[in-house]
Amino acid sequence: MIRIIPRLDIKGPNVIKGVQLECLRIVGDPQTLAEKYYKEGADELVYMDIVASLYERNNILDIVSLAAQKIFIPLTVGGGIRSIEDIRKALRAGADKVAINTHATKQPEFITRAAQAFGSQCIVGSIEAKQVPGGGWEAFIDNGRVPTGRDAVAWAKQLMSLGAGELLVTSVDKEGTAKGYDVDLIKAIAPHVSVPVIACGGAGSPADFLSVIEDGHADAVSAAHIFHYKKHSILEVKEYLRYKKIQVRIETVK
Repeated sequence: MIRIIPRLDIKGPNVIKGVQLECLRIVGDPQTLAEKYYKEGADELVYMDIVASLYERNNILDIVSLAAQKIFIPLTVGGGIRSIEDIRKALRAGADKVAINTHATKQPEFITRAAQAFGSQCIVGSIEAKQVPGGGWEAFIDNGRVPTGRDAVAWAKQLMSLGAGELLVTSVDKEGTAKGYDVDLIKAIAPHVSVPVIACGGAGSPADFLSVIEDGHADAVSAAHIFHYKKHSILEVKEYLRYKKIQVRIETVK
Protein backbone atom coordinates (compact mmCIF):
# COMPACT_ATOMS: atom_id res chain seq x y z
CA MET A 1 0.00 0.00 0.00
CA ILE A 2 1.52 3.30 -1.11
CA ARG A 3 1.30 6.14 1.41
CA ILE A 4 0.66 9.78 0.48
CA ILE A 5 2.18 12.11 3.06
CA PRO A 6 1.71 15.89 3.06
CA ARG A 7 4.72 17.75 4.39
CA LEU A 8 4.36 20.83 6.59
CA ASP A 9 7.52 22.94 6.81
CA ILE A 10 7.23 25.04 9.94
CA LYS A 11 8.89 28.38 10.71
CA GLY A 12 7.65 29.93 13.94
CA PRO A 13 3.84 29.64 14.02
CA ASN A 14 3.41 29.25 10.25
CA VAL A 15 3.57 26.69 7.48
CA ILE A 16 5.93 28.04 4.86
CA LYS A 17 6.93 26.95 1.36
CA GLY A 18 9.87 27.77 -0.82
CA VAL A 19 11.72 26.69 -3.92
CA GLN A 20 14.80 24.52 -3.38
CA LEU A 21 14.30 25.17 0.36
CA GLU A 22 14.77 28.93 -0.17
CA CYS A 23 12.62 32.03 -0.96
CA LEU A 24 10.20 31.07 1.78
CA ARG A 25 6.64 32.38 1.94
CA ILE A 26 3.82 31.76 4.40
CA VAL A 27 1.14 29.44 3.03
CA GLY A 28 -1.09 28.77 6.02
CA ASP A 29 -1.80 27.81 9.59
CA PRO A 30 -0.40 24.43 10.68
CA GLN A 31 -3.53 23.21 12.44
CA THR A 32 -5.90 24.27 9.68
CA LEU A 33 -3.83 22.58 6.99
CA ALA A 34 -3.23 19.44 9.06
CA GLU A 35 -6.96 18.96 9.72
CA LYS A 36 -7.72 19.59 6.05
CA TYR A 37 -5.23 16.99 4.87
CA TYR A 38 -6.39 14.50 7.47
CA LYS A 39 -9.97 14.85 6.28
CA GLU A 40 -8.87 14.51 2.65
CA GLY A 41 -7.31 11.12 3.39
CA ALA A 42 -3.64 11.74 4.13
CA ASP A 43 -1.95 8.56 5.33
CA GLU A 44 0.55 10.41 7.52
CA LEU A 45 1.87 13.94 8.07
CA VAL A 46 5.46 15.15 8.24
CA TYR A 47 6.28 18.25 10.28
CA MET A 48 9.68 19.87 9.70
CA ASP A 49 10.95 22.75 11.82
CA ILE A 50 13.16 24.22 9.12
CA VAL A 51 15.12 26.58 11.38
CA ALA A 52 15.52 24.32 14.40
CA SER A 53 19.01 23.12 13.52
CA LEU A 54 20.15 26.56 12.42
CA TYR A 55 19.15 28.16 15.73
CA GLU A 56 19.61 25.02 17.83
CA ARG A 57 16.08 25.04 19.13
CA ASN A 58 12.85 23.15 18.59
CA ASN A 59 9.59 25.09 18.79
CA ILE A 60 7.44 22.66 16.89
CA LEU A 61 6.15 20.44 19.68
CA ASP A 62 3.21 22.66 20.69
CA ILE A 63 1.99 22.50 17.09
CA VAL A 64 2.33 18.72 17.02
CA SER A 65 0.61 18.33 20.39
CA LEU A 66 -2.37 20.34 19.17
CA ALA A 67 -2.58 18.30 15.97
CA ALA A 68 -2.40 14.98 17.81
CA GLN A 69 -5.62 15.83 19.67
CA LYS A 70 -7.66 15.88 16.44
CA ILE A 71 -5.65 13.92 13.88
CA PHE A 72 -5.43 10.16 14.10
CA ILE A 73 -2.78 9.23 11.57
CA PRO A 74 0.97 8.85 12.15
CA LEU A 75 2.86 12.11 12.66
CA THR A 76 6.57 12.47 11.93
CA VAL A 77 8.51 15.36 13.45
CA GLY A 78 11.88 16.61 12.24
CA GLY A 79 14.20 19.52 12.86
CA GLY A 80 16.59 20.02 15.74
CA ILE A 81 16.51 16.46 17.09
CA ARG A 82 19.85 16.22 18.90
CA SER A 83 19.34 13.94 21.90
CA ILE A 84 17.43 10.98 23.26
CA GLU A 85 15.50 13.46 25.39
CA ASP A 86 14.50 15.43 22.27
CA ILE A 87 13.02 12.24 20.83
CA ARG A 88 11.25 11.45 24.08
CA LYS A 89 9.69 14.94 24.15
CA ALA A 90 8.54 14.63 20.53
CA LEU A 91 6.89 11.27 21.18
CA ARG A 92 5.23 12.60 24.34
CA ALA A 93 3.89 15.54 22.33
CA GLY A 94 2.12 13.12 20.01
CA ALA A 95 4.65 12.26 17.33
CA ASP A 96 4.86 8.66 16.18
CA LYS A 97 8.24 9.06 14.49
CA VAL A 98 11.15 11.50 14.42
CA ALA A 99 13.17 12.47 11.35
CA ILE A 100 16.87 13.05 11.97
CA ASN A 101 19.29 14.67 9.53
CA THR A 102 21.88 17.14 10.84
CA HIS A 103 22.77 15.41 14.09
CA ALA A 104 23.01 12.03 12.37
CA THR A 105 25.65 13.32 9.95
CA LYS A 106 27.68 14.63 12.88
CA GLN A 107 27.19 11.62 15.16
CA PRO A 108 26.03 8.60 13.12
CA GLU A 109 25.98 6.38 16.23
CA PHE A 110 23.11 8.53 17.51
CA ILE A 111 20.81 6.73 15.05
CA THR A 112 21.76 3.40 16.62
CA ARG A 113 21.22 4.65 20.15
CA ALA A 114 17.87 6.15 19.18
CA ALA A 115 16.72 2.96 17.47
CA GLN A 116 17.75 0.89 20.49
CA ALA A 117 15.89 3.24 22.84
CA PHE A 118 12.65 3.65 20.90
CA GLY A 119 12.64 1.03 18.14
CA SER A 120 13.66 1.42 14.51
CA GLN A 121 10.06 2.09 13.52
CA CYS A 122 10.30 5.46 15.31
CA ILE A 123 13.50 6.61 13.63
CA VAL A 124 13.45 8.16 10.16
CA GLY A 125 16.73 8.97 8.48
CA SER A 126 16.24 12.27 6.67
CA ILE A 127 18.41 13.04 3.66
CA GLU A 128 18.53 16.33 1.73
CA ALA A 129 20.30 15.54 -1.54
CA LYS A 130 21.71 17.76 -4.27
CA GLN A 131 23.10 16.63 -7.59
CA VAL A 132 26.84 17.07 -8.01
CA PRO A 133 28.76 17.71 -11.23
CA GLY A 134 29.72 14.50 -12.94
CA GLY A 135 26.84 12.52 -11.49
CA GLY A 136 25.65 11.40 -8.11
CA TRP A 137 24.22 13.31 -5.18
CA GLU A 138 25.65 14.87 -2.03
CA ALA A 139 23.85 14.92 1.31
CA PHE A 140 23.22 18.37 2.77
CA ILE A 141 22.11 19.59 6.21
CA ASP A 142 20.54 22.70 7.75
CA ASN A 143 17.64 22.79 5.29
CA GLY A 144 19.82 22.21 2.25
CA ARG A 145 22.32 24.96 3.09
CA VAL A 146 25.41 23.08 4.26
CA PRO A 147 27.22 20.29 2.34
CA THR A 148 28.38 17.26 4.29
CA GLY A 149 30.78 15.69 1.81
CA ARG A 150 28.78 12.46 2.07
CA ASP A 151 27.49 10.61 -0.97
CA ALA A 152 23.72 10.63 -0.49
CA VAL A 153 23.16 7.09 -1.77
CA ALA A 154 25.91 5.59 0.38
CA TRP A 155 24.65 7.60 3.35
CA ALA A 156 21.13 6.23 2.84
CA LYS A 157 22.46 2.68 3.02
CA GLN A 158 24.51 3.54 6.10
CA LEU A 159 21.50 5.09 7.86
CA MET A 160 19.62 1.84 7.32
CA SER A 161 22.51 -0.21 8.70
CA LEU A 162 22.73 2.10 11.72
CA GLY A 163 19.11 1.34 12.58
CA ALA A 164 16.85 3.84 10.81
CA GLY A 165 13.52 2.17 10.08
CA GLU A 166 12.59 4.49 7.24
CA LEU A 167 14.27 7.01 4.93
CA LEU A 168 12.89 10.39 3.91
CA VAL A 169 14.77 11.44 0.78
CA THR A 170 14.29 15.04 -0.35
CA SER A 171 15.71 16.34 -3.61
CA VAL A 172 16.80 19.91 -2.92
CA ASP A 173 17.12 20.52 -6.67
CA LYS A 174 13.51 19.55 -7.30
CA GLU A 175 11.91 20.80 -4.07
CA GLY A 176 9.21 23.42 -4.69
CA THR A 177 9.69 23.42 -8.47
CA ALA A 178 6.57 21.36 -9.29
CA LYS A 179 8.61 19.79 -12.12
CA GLY A 180 8.53 16.23 -10.85
CA TYR A 181 10.54 14.13 -8.41
CA ASP A 182 14.18 13.24 -8.89
CA VAL A 183 13.27 9.72 -9.93
CA ASP A 184 16.89 8.75 -10.56
CA LEU A 185 17.81 9.67 -6.97
CA ILE A 186 15.01 7.58 -5.49
CA LYS A 187 15.75 4.72 -7.90
CA ALA A 188 19.39 4.76 -6.76
CA ILE A 189 18.26 4.18 -3.17
CA ALA A 190 14.87 2.50 -2.80
CA PRO A 191 15.56 -0.85 -4.52
CA HIS A 192 18.83 -1.23 -2.61
CA VAL A 193 17.64 -0.82 0.98
CA SER A 194 15.34 -3.01 3.05
CA VAL A 195 13.43 -0.17 4.73
CA PRO A 196 10.67 2.03 3.26
CA VAL A 197 11.78 5.08 1.27
CA ILE A 198 9.66 8.24 1.20
CA ALA A 199 10.29 10.38 -1.89
CA CYS A 200 10.02 14.13 -1.38
CA GLY A 201 10.53 17.22 -3.50
CA GLY A 202 9.04 18.19 -6.85
CA ALA A 203 5.41 17.08 -7.13
CA GLY A 204 3.42 19.13 -9.61
CA SER A 205 0.85 16.64 -10.85
CA PRO A 206 -0.59 13.21 -10.00
CA ALA A 207 1.55 11.78 -12.80
CA ASP A 208 4.66 12.80 -10.87
CA PHE A 209 3.55 10.58 -7.98
CA LEU A 210 3.05 7.68 -10.38
CA SER A 211 6.48 8.13 -11.93
CA VAL A 212 8.40 8.06 -8.64
CA ILE A 213 6.39 5.04 -7.48
CA GLU A 214 6.66 2.99 -10.68
CA ASP A 215 10.09 4.06 -11.91
CA GLY A 216 11.74 5.12 -8.64
CA HIS A 217 10.24 2.31 -6.53
CA ALA A 218 9.28 4.71 -3.73
CA ASP A 219 7.29 3.12 -0.89
CA ALA A 220 5.64 6.43 0.03
CA VAL A 221 5.45 9.89 -1.49
CA SER A 222 5.57 13.18 0.39
CA ALA A 223 4.50 16.51 -1.10
CA ALA A 224 3.72 20.07 -0.10
CA HIS A 225 3.44 22.55 -2.99
CA ILE A 226 0.79 20.60 -4.91
CA PHE A 227 -1.45 20.43 -1.83
CA HIS A 228 -0.72 23.81 -0.23
CA TYR A 229 -1.52 25.69 -3.45
CA LYS A 230 -4.58 23.50 -4.13
CA LYS A 231 -3.34 22.29 -7.50
CA HIS A 232 -4.70 18.84 -6.64
CA SER A 233 -6.23 17.36 -3.53
CA ILE A 234 -4.98 14.24 -1.81
CA LEU A 235 -8.13 12.46 -2.95
CA GLU A 236 -7.53 13.44 -6.58
CA VAL A 237 -3.98 12.10 -6.42
CA LYS A 238 -5.11 8.85 -4.84
CA GLU A 239 -7.95 8.33 -7.29
CA TYR A 240 -5.51 8.83 -10.17
CA LEU A 241 -3.08 6.33 -8.66
CA ARG A 242 -5.83 3.79 -8.11
CA TYR A 243 -6.91 4.25 -11.73
CA LYS A 244 -3.30 3.43 -12.65
CA LYS A 245 -3.48 0.24 -10.57
CA ILE A 246 -1.42 1.54 -7.63
CA GLN A 247 -2.68 0.33 -4.27
CA VAL A 248 -3.65 3.27 -2.08
CA ARG A 249 -5.99 3.76 0.86
CA ILE A 250 -8.94 5.96 -0.12
CA GLU A 251 -10.74 7.03 3.00
CA THR A 252 -11.86 10.56 3.86
CA VAL A 253 -12.94 11.86 7.26
CA LYS A 254 -16.08 13.94 7.74
